[in-house]
Amino acid sequence: MVLDDLGSSLRGTLDDLRGKSRLDEDDVQAVVKQIQRSLLQADVDVDLVMALSDSIKTRALNEEPPGGTSARDHVLKIVYEELVELVGDSTELPLESQTIMLAGLQGSGKTTTAAKMAWWFSKKGLRPAVIQTDTFRPGAYDQAKQMCENAEVDFYGDPDESDPVKIAREGMEATSDAEVHIVDTAGRHALEDDLIDEIEEIESTADPDRSLLVLDAAIGQGAKEQAQRFEEAVGVEGVVITKLDGTAKGGGALTAVNETDSSIAFLGTGETVQDIERFEPNSFISRLLGMGDLKQLAERVERAMEETQAEDDDWDPEQMLEGEFTLNDMQKQMDAMNKMGPLDQVMDMIPGMGGGMMDQLPDDAMDVTQNRMRKFDIIMESMTDAELEEPRAIGASQVERIARGSGTDEESVQELLEQHKMMRQTIQQFQGMGDGDMQRMMKKMQQGDGGGGGGGLGGLGGPGGSL
Repeated sequence: MVLDDLGSSLRGTLDDLRGKSRLDEDDVQAVVKQIQRSLLQADVDVDLVMALSDSIKTRALNEEPPGGTSARDHVLKIVYEELVELVGDSTELPLESQTIMLAGLQGSGKTTTAAKMAWWFSKKGLRPAVIQTDTFRPGAYDQAKQMCENAEVDFYGDPDESDPVKIAREGMEATSDAEVHIVDTAGRHALEDDLIDEIEEIESTADPDRSLLVLDAAIGQGAKEQAQRFEEAVGVEGVVITKLDGTAKGGGALTAVNETDSSIAFLGTGETVQDIERFEPNSFISRLLGMGDLKQLAERVERAMEETQAEDDDWDPEQMLEGEFTLNDMQKQMDAMNKMGPLDQVMDMIPGMGGGMMDQLPDDAMDVTQNRMRKFDIIMESMTDAELEEPRAIGASQVERIARGSGTDEESVQELLEQHKMMRQTIQQFQGMGDGDMQRMMKKMQQGDGGGGGGGLGGLGGPGGSL
């Protein structure tokens, strides 16, 4: 996402301010220019960019830094607060019974978003259902049905019916037991009048509590017209930004939010139903500026551990901090990490390990790490139960057999065993650690001093572990 360029370029500009106790106008202008350049490249509306940069400049030159705060940290705080103000609040989505209608052009990601949102609500303890009313796009029904099966949520659609309004009405009746109804509407390649008419009729039938506009992060300046037309037709209470996992710019969505006087509800970051997160402005900007997001990280870790444990009732992650750390434990930890999403996203959530730290890694570092984890998993599948429980007893002849059985080489097997050794040593450092020690460690991470250790994320490819 090109908005990420703002974070990396701004961090470089702020680093030039290190050691300064006061700022002059040239210092502030350098920061402001960097922000303007990045936001304009990201297709944020010019008027929004100028208003933001003027506010940052005024505050940086006129506000006195609190005692003991460096000029750099003071500017960072101002930029953080102003960017949070720019992206606005998160769309209100109460965890209660409701109907949500999705609108947007064809290709914006509505169908995928419907299943992702349903999955998200299901993880919050509600029973959702997706109603597919798109009779225009070939394959829309099959895609929606498959995505909902993957999300394990209720689905209604009728591939033999050509009237989307009738599908909406019958779908609401057929899924009356659901607590959250998500109505997916058809899109077009442009804002034709028949698209708007159709959405208005579906809205009248489904009577949604809120309508969300789904926008591809690459939409650019075209978001302004889209937002205006949909706002006039059905009203827009929130925006969902999709496809943030690629090179999309993302700034057009901010323009749409401003144009409809609404807010951002969700961010779509990948292809699977789990690749969605509730938009929280503080967390979003914090990660953008390399400050981490421990709250989002903790939620992902907890969810991944619960899903991994649900697949194997005999595995207890807490035992890793009490007993011997085996290869079985390592395999489960890797499985949980995969469930947390792409490693580059996870790394961005760790203070001191995202942002500038990520910029120092090779472009393909995360791909290499994912491939490495997959290779380790294949190797462990070729081991006996005894070897998985006591890897230190694996000798040269066993290494040769495991390499042959997994289709890898002996060097890769030795690499896995060395990786396990590093992770086991790291786990042992946590054993016996009191609450006070843990709190001090977390505080250090939040201050941006945290780095990867020899195990866990660091050991599997982050700073501190070999790729």
